[in-house]
Amino acid sequence: MTLLFAALVGIVAQDLSSEGKDSSGPFLSSDTVANPRTGFPAAVQQRTVEFFQGELRKFNDIDTTYIEPQHYNFAVMLQNTNTYEIYSLRSEAGQSIRFAPRPTYRVGPYFGWRWLFLGYTFDVRHLSNESKKTEFDLSIYSNLLSLDLYYRKTGNDYYIREIDLRGIGRRRLDHVAFDGLNVGITGVNIHYIFNHQKFSYPAAFSQSTVQRKSCGSALAGIGFTRHSIHLDYKRLEQVVRENVPELHGDDDVIVVDSSLSFDKVKYTDISLSGGYAYNWVPARNWLVAGSLSLALGYKRSSGALRKDERTLLTDFSFRNLSVDGIGRFAIVWNDTKWYAGMNAILHAYTYKKRQLSANNFFGTLNFYVGFNFGRKKE
Repeated sequence: MTLLFAALVGIVAQDLSSEGKDSSGPFLSSDTVANPRTGFPAAVQQRTVEFFQGELRKFNDIDTTYIEPQHYNFAVMLQNTNTYEIYSLRSEAGQSIRFAPRPTYRVGPYFGWRWLFLGYTFDVRHLSNESKKTEFDLSIYSNLLSLDLYYRKTGNDYYIREIDLRGIGRRRLDHVAFDGLNVGITGVNIHYIFNHQKFSYPAAFSQSTVQRKSCGSALAGIGFTRHSIHLDYKRLEQVVRENVPELHGDDDVIVVDSSLSFDKVKYTDISLSGGYAYNWVPARNWLVAGSLSLALGYKRSSGALRKDERTLLTDFSFRNLSVDGIGRFAIVWNDTKWYAGMNAILHAYTYKKRQLSANNFFGTLNFYVGFNFGRKKE
């Protein structure tokens, strides 16, 4: 079972502004911010407060001819979440392996109050948690900003989907189970939506507003991710020999290239991204949305690459720039009371170095249906 949280903040500023003229409420004021110990002039402190108050108001700064705001306080939703993952490794000598686990299928209820959405989903394939997978996703969408937080730790249920060991048993190894790979990723991505007055990310991905007229927007963002790969190369050698009869008893044959003989490597990725998103309204209450961001990431890694049984090549590290990508796609029907739809969020990361290159792709595909209730006083 997997615990999955989703916080949707597309209407938080609407609540703030509807409850008083000062959208900052009790959180920011000149009385609470001013501190004699800081030594800053009162005018500087006041301008700082006004700046943050203005930034908060931007969350609710929308053109209602393009975006219809949320009219309800509560929501209930049932969602099916499907996750997919592919991990590819390629050595300096040209050996390549593509691993992928079976897709996971989760289902569960969600309950929302204003800007907060919480849910619990069950992995219908692993009710006993035999795969030891851990997944956590937190998504926050407002008209001004979008935020994605994610943590993924894979289990031991990978399969060899495609392999090329320079002609050694290529067909015999396809779709063979492999329990010697463990991958972890922790990351955060933040995007700024330039045309936030007319373009609504929440309409496509959190159902908290409705896009009434087609519109697009440029995006800019920053991201930070940490990757870890643990490959049991001895287990890989064993699996290869077990499935290729001609290698039985021939211990002199080098099966796995030394570039793939590493214990564990950790990657850090800091990136700047830019992209474009578009919400198309083909008919009333319908929305087809898509966005794509490409990121220029600086990678740095540390790890141990085995040269042989007694020597560790500890200078194995990635220090390069490469292109990553994030894509989001959605189809939504929403009449402000009832809503249903599907969305997909895809991540792609690429690492290249002379000794080894790695590509990681993972994504989620969601299907949902729900309704809002508890109409606000407007």
